[in-house]
Formats: sequence, C-alpha cells, structure tokens
Amino acid sequence: LLKPRMGTGRRLRNTEKREKENGIMKIVVLDGYTENPGDISWGPIEALGEVTVYDRTAYEESPLIAERIGDADVIVINKTPISKETMDKCPNLKAIAVLATGYNVVDYEYAKAKGIPVMNVPVYGTDNVSQFAVSLLLEVCSHIGHHSDSVYAGEWAENADWCYWHYPMIEVSGKTAGIIGLGRIGVNTAKILKAMNVNVIAYDAFQSEAGKAVAEYVELDELLAKSDFIFLHCPLFPSTQGIIGKENIAKMKDGVIIINNSRGPLIVEQDLYDALENGKVAAAAVDVVSTEPIKKDNVLLKAKNCIITPHISWATQDARKRIMNTTAENIKSVLDGAPVNVVNK
Repeated sequence: LLKPRMGTGRRLRNTEKREKENGIMKIVVLDGYTENPGDISWGPIEALGEVTVYDRTAYEESPLIAERIGDADVIVINKTPISKETMDKCPNLKAIAVLATGYNVVDYEYAKAKGIPVMNVPVYGTDNVSQFAVSLLLEVCSHIGHHSDSVYAGEWAENADWCYWHYPMIEVSGKTAGIIGLGRIGVNTAKILKAMNVNVIAYDAFQSEAGKAVAEYVELDELLAKSDFIFLHCPLFPSTQGIIGKENIAKMKDGVIIINNSRGPLIVEQDLYDALENGKVAAAAVDVVSTEPIKKDNVLLKAKNCIITPHISWATQDARKRIMNTTAENIKSVLDGAPVNVVNK
C-alpha cells in the first residue's frame, strides 16, 4: 500500500474548465489516510475542483487545522475536529463533508448558524459492520485465531492427541442474543444470527417494522436478564453513554458475552474490566474504546478474555469506495446549490 508521509499535502487536480464554468471550487481533505491509504482513488472528488489531501492533520483542537483549510470552499474530514474558532478563521468555507456517518467532531450547530451545511455518509457499511460484529462473537466462542497461532507455534505437531483446545468451545445455536439498538446494522446483525438458529431480542427506543420482522422487542432490563450475548448497535447519546456499566452488568446473566463495535463510550471500561475479572462477564470483544487511538493505560488491555480490534469494522475496501462516492456526490450537490445528506438543517 502507498504510505504517504504524515502531514504531507498532495494536490491532486486543478480542473480549470470547471473553475471557469462554476467558479473556484477549492477542496481540502484534512485527514484522508484512513479513508484511502492508497488502495482506492480520490478521482470522484478530484473531478470536482482543486483538491489537496493531507493524510493527517490533528485529532484535537489545533491552529494547524485553520491554517491548512485556508481559503478552501469545502473541507473533507474524518476525525479532525472543526470548531467555532476554526470556522471563524476560514470565512470562505461553504461546506463540510464528513467521510463517515458520525459528525460529532464538528460544531454543527455553529456551522448551521453560519449557513455552512455539514454533510455525512448515512449508509455505507451496514453489511460489513454486521459481519464484523458476528465475527467477534464467533472468535470469542471458537478461539480460531488463538488455536491457529498455537499450531504454528508447534503445539499440534508435539501433541499426544489428535486434537486439543485451550478454551471451552461455545455453540451459538439455541442461545439468545440481545441487540441494543435495532437500526439498519442491528437488523442486519439479527438476520445473520437468526440464520445460525440464535433467538434474537432487542431494545430500542424507536421500534420499526423491519425490526419486528427479525427480533422481539423487549424492555432493557428484560434483555439484560435473558441474553447470552449482548450486541451494542446504538448511537452514542447522553442516554446511551455508559449503558454498559456496573448497574446494568449486575442485571445480566452470569457468563454473558458482550460485543461492541458501535461506540466506545457506551461501555464504562473499568466496570467491564471488573466484571471480566470476577467472571460475571465471561468474555467481551470490542472494536471501539473510550479514547482512540487506545491509550496505553486503558484498563481493558489488562482484562482477561477480552478481544480488542482497532476500529476496523467499517474499513472494507468496498465500504470505503462507497464513502468516497457518496462524499463526492455530497460535494457536487453543494456546487449544484442543493446540498444533500445535510445533518444540520
């Protein structure tokens, strides 16, 4: 894969004809590396004007952000924060395009007050996020990676028996999965689980016909009490932050398995650590943590029976191409005077 230098800005194209016809469209991508480390094309966006891509800028407030935006008309971000102060320093800014569904890194209410549309990518990775969630469960239940590593380490070749296992193998068929958050991803996860003969119950403040077709809606306390596996597929709101904490963990079955590839702060990590250590929670698998990149002192790094992956549920090449194409359509809609996928109307 292409490995650009940190912080380098690469001007991809200056489409002079479009500039003459529609006015200058200057686009700056502030943190493009995770969207495109070199295996897909910036072509859909570079076709719209003069584009400069920075692999990384900053993941916290910094004067460098406004400096790199300069007189750009449109900025494209993933996790680089865009604050009131930054917007005030960039008077030419006409739109903010987010290479993701979440947009909490932008002061979108202030952007609205300034007439700057903030556009996201609402649907791009339903299938792969659900695939990853169920993969996390299956890894917890079957320990495939661990046993493969043990074979390569020579243990099978030196074993007295024709097979061995280091952990109890858990059969998912016939168990009950509780899904907290039954939106698109939750519904898709439920479909996969039902195909494996797993009973699915769900809690969501807003019920849908699509959800009723794949799961039984229950109250949260009932879900916590009945579920062998708990999946988190809900957004991060004040009402859901810390929803997996000691109080709700105490309501769960002994030996429950928790899967989170939604948002890290849904879990109180110290409380999950304690539950893993005392066996109340048999295992957990998370693709997200409270602060990302993960801090070296994150308590889950010391927890037993805990799988942690680096926020990659979304990151298939197919999904990233969809993000690129939708973001290009979002930017084009600004050129056309009718912005789409606006989250701060």
